[in-house]
Amino acid sequence: MFQHREWGAGTPVRLLEVNRFQHHMGPKIGHLALALVAWSSSAWANRSLLSRARDIDQTSVIHFRATGASDGRPVVMFFGNSLTAGLGLDPEAAYPALVQRKIDAAGLAYRVVNAGVSGATSADGVRRLDWVLQVPVAVFVLELGANDVLRGQDLSSTRRNLQTILDRVRSKEPAVRLVIAGMRAPPNLGRAYADQFRALFGELARANHAVLIDFLLAGVAGIDSLNQADGLHPNAAGARRVADTVWRVLEPLLRACPHQSSVCRASR
Repeated sequence: MFQHREWGAGTPVRLLEVNRFQHHMGPKIGHLALALVAWSSSAWANRSLLSRARDIDQTSVIHFRATGASDGRPVVMFFGNSLTAGLGLDPEAAYPALVQRKIDAAGLAYRVVNAGVSGATSADGVRRLDWVLQVPVAVFVLELGANDVLRGQDLSSTRRNLQTILDRVRSKEPAVRLVIAGMRAPPNLGRAYADQFRALFGELARANHAVLIDFLLAGVAGIDSLNQADGLHPNAAGARRVADTVWRVLEPLLRACPHQSSVCRASR
């Protein structure tokens, strides 16, 4: 039996039986499949994900409002699940915080807001989006979809949810620059499903004039030395590599993007 704990909570969130997932996914479950189990498991906590997410988002918005009056930098928002939230890491070791350091070192005037919530699916993202959009956003980085795969969700629903998020962000901030973080499905779910999931992110990026991060966990997924002791989530070294992957895509966008009135004019 595999037992997952939500880091920092100190109590088990839910017991996950491996044979349950073997029946659903096939006879073998690789590291990436187990990682998807961990990303999704916190959504089954007794307290609803949406309620917890609203608390986190409301805290972020209050903090932004309290400090934002003297900080006019345009916002780069990372909107995702446990990978963005930095599950199991000190907040300053999560990849969005590391990206902020890179932004500062490059002398670029942008401010990172981490809007990641562990366990979030694409549908959860739709439900909590209005809370985080109380913060004006210049660049919106979307990192959702992995937990949908664990649940065997029809990818047309995932696509619809992600498109809804992108549409609503652009409706609220017409000049926003969009970045989409691509993910992978474990091969246990079938080659056709995995290929469809992988292609989804590129298709959304092209349809929405967004910049694509091909695979957020490139060079990290399945590598023991870059993941936490459970082998499921990036450790501090893995998070640094994720930040490097994100920065290779984000840096040219930020450097090329003139920001006026706290927004970044989109190139179409």
